[in-house]
Amino acid sequence: MEQQLEKVLSEILTQQDTVGALVANRQGLCLGAKGNINPNVSGIGMAISEQVAKLEPNSTLPATVCLYSGNKRCVIQKDGDITGIIYKQTTPATATTAASAAASTSASN
Repeated sequence: MEQQLEKVLSEILTQQDTVGALVANRQGLCLGAKGNINPNVSGIGMAISEQVAKLEPNSTLPATVCLYSGNKRCVIQKDGDITGIIYKQTTPATATTAASAAASTSASN
């Protein structure tokens, strides 16, 4: 299982703008982390995901929250007993592309 988890975390890190990824169990213990992410955030990430899941307890979709701070983003998703935390950092090229897309969408409306 550990090799499989390492493989999944490595695949997540290949995604655009992703700088760190972590998986925690239902007790908030870090099962694995890769990249620029502190394994100690596993507990708070799990606690946040638990609270978000309470907003719609009958939902069949995984509870997800996205926190923004400057050019950084933290995506937390709970699915069953596992919580995933992904750190993303917007690069200047990505920010320019996103701004252009938003401007063209606004212009067409």
